[in-house]
Amino acid sequence: MNENSPKRVIKKYPNRRLYDTNESKYVTLNDVRKLVLEEAPFCVIDKKSGEDITRNILLQIIIEQEEGGEPMFSTDALQQMIGFYGNSARSLAGDFLRSSVHLFYEQQKRLQDQMSNAMQLNPVSSLFADAAKRNMELWQKMQENFMKGGFYGVKESKTEE
Repeated sequence: MNENSPKRVIKKYPNRRLYDTNESKYVTLNDVRKLVLEEAPFCVIDKKSGEDITRNILLQIIIEQEEGGEPMFSTDALQQMIGFYGNSARSLAGDFLRSSVHLFYEQQKRLQDQMSNAMQLNPVSSLFADAAKRNMELWQKMQENFMKGGFYGVKESKTEE
C-alpha cells in the first residue's frame, strides 16, 4: 500500500450502508474491494461505536468472493483453519498463513512487473512475446492449481450428498 497517501475513511452506518468520507458518497462492498485491488489505504469505522471494523468488512468481501464463481478455500481448508481457533498452534498457524500469503503476493507482483517491463523493453520480438505469454499462462495455471488445492495442499473430498 502507498504509505504517502492519506488513509481513506469509510464509515459504516447502523443501516449497514458504507459512506466514503473522501468521496462524500455511499459505496458498496465491491467499491471497497476495488480499493483493496488498487492498494489504496483505507479503514472502515463503525459510525455508532467508533470502532475500527476494517477486518470485518474484509471478511465480508471474502465471503462474497467465495460465494460467486469458484471458491478459493475448500471445505477441508476452512475446517482446518477453524480447528486452529482455540488451539495452541493458533498463533503459529496465523503467522504461517500471513507469511505465506505475503510471499505469494510479492512473487506474483514481481513476476507481473517483470513481464510488463520485458514487454515494454522489446515489444517487437514476437518470439519473446510468445514465450512471455506462455510463461504467464503457466504461472496463472500454477496459481489456480495452488488455490484449488486448498489449505496445505489438501483437496476437498468429492462425496455425493
